[in-house]
Amino acid sequence: MRFVVPDVDEDSQQELGVFHAIGNLRNDNRLEPYEEEEHERIREWFNQNLEKPTRFTTSKPPLHRKKRKAISWFKDSAHEHIARVRSLVAILEHHGIPVRMLRSRRVGYVVYEDEFQITAEPFAEDE
Repeated sequence: MRFVVPDVDEDSQQELGVFHAIGNLRNDNRLEPYEEEEHERIREWFNQNLEKPTRFTTSKPPLHRKKRKAISWFKDSAHEHIARVRSLVAILEHHGIPVRMLRSRRVGYVVYEDEFQITAEPFAEDE
């Protein structure tokens, strides 16, 4: 499961995820003070309760420093994580930014996986 906005990430060339989208709003000083507090609470919770992926590309060293193509997906079983993301979705939608929820059984070439998430490079469109 993945939550995305219509913008495209320059590295992955995929739809931008909600974490980056809300970060962009914050960087542009467009969040209300209560939204900034909520975002900070949720961000801190994720820092405590979700591992940071160790890889974002299928490339091996020394090519592993090329652009990060992989994107992260929540597993369906990550109920609490998904509930907290929905709070970020509400903030984005309050600012007129539409959010879509994507589901896929084939997310791409897996480069990282843990109990709650999968990070994968998307398959080529012609596959």
